[in-house]
Amino acid sequence: MVKVEFLGPIGKAPMEMEASTLAEVSAQLKTDSSLIQWLDKCAVALNDTMVNDLATELKDGDRISILPPVCGG
Repeated sequence: MVKVEFLGPIGKAPMEMEASTLAEVSAQLKTDSSLIQWLDKCAVALNDTMVNDLATELKDGDRISILPPVCGG
């Protein structure tokens, strides 16, 4: 089981799911219509390390953070 958390303005509660790769997480998240607008724009962190390879393997207890783009000054 991995935990997926959504940061910033996404406004969605964290969820847990069974997944062995980031590709599986992505496929499951794409079934949620409230996330579609965010997924292509967001960065992804695995246990606080930025990743961009959907083939990245996951292990039980991993934490995936979905990070929307932000502006600041």
